[in-house]
Amino acid sequence: MRILLVEDDPQAASYLCKGLKEQGMTVDHVAEGREGLFRATSGGYDVIVLDRMLPGLDGLSILKAVRAAGDSTPVLVLSALSDVDARVEGLRAGGDDYLTKPFAFAELMARLEALGRRARAEKPQTVLTVADLEMDLASRAVRRSGKPLDLKPKEFALLEYFMRHAGQVVTRTMLLERVWDYAFDPQTNVIDVHVSRLRGKIDKDFDKPLLHTVRGAGYTLRDPAEAP
Repeated sequence: MRILLVEDDPQAASYLCKGLKEQGMTVDHVAEGREGLFRATSGGYDVIVLDRMLPGLDGLSILKAVRAAGDSTPVLVLSALSDVDARVEGLRAGGDDYLTKPFAFAELMARLEALGRRARAEKPQTVLTVADLEMDLASRAVRRSGKPLDLKPKEFALLEYFMRHAGQVVTRTMLLERVWDYAFDPQTNVIDVHVSRLRGKIDKDFDKPLLHTVRGAGYTLRDPAEAP
């Protein structure tokens, strides 16, 4: 887990950096508000640990700016202000959690782990990978061994379904219902034609085939390194 720590107290920052690194985390520390805002909006962090009282720019101003920029990185606010109004203010400014000083390091770790799990659960999957085949759902780009593959819309949808069910046997009925939206088998060779075209694009120029026919059952897309 990569953590951005924005804390101006040298002793507290040293204690936190040491403890977090001992837990296997990567920590970037800044002690000034404006630098903290720059780092926070640069992206790449799993969780931001943010002190409220900072020189240059206070923590809640940083938090509001981060949220205004559309950044949803989980933020744990640290503060000596422990009254209910202060905690509510921190959460309403965009904080995901609020921990008052002094605190136990074990509790800080538990809160960071919870925020990390929540962020991973909420993050949509935008890239599918099977062996050296990669599909970027956002850009609709498909590559194998780094080589771009030109897929038509139905081929893309078909491959996406195969990749989401990699290693499983996918039947004709499953493909008809999920890719073609048919609730019955129209008795055409549309699936065979599209699978054949897709296989020609993802397998033809490569050493190891990924897409296989399972006789009497359907098809499967699998990593050659994995046992069938």
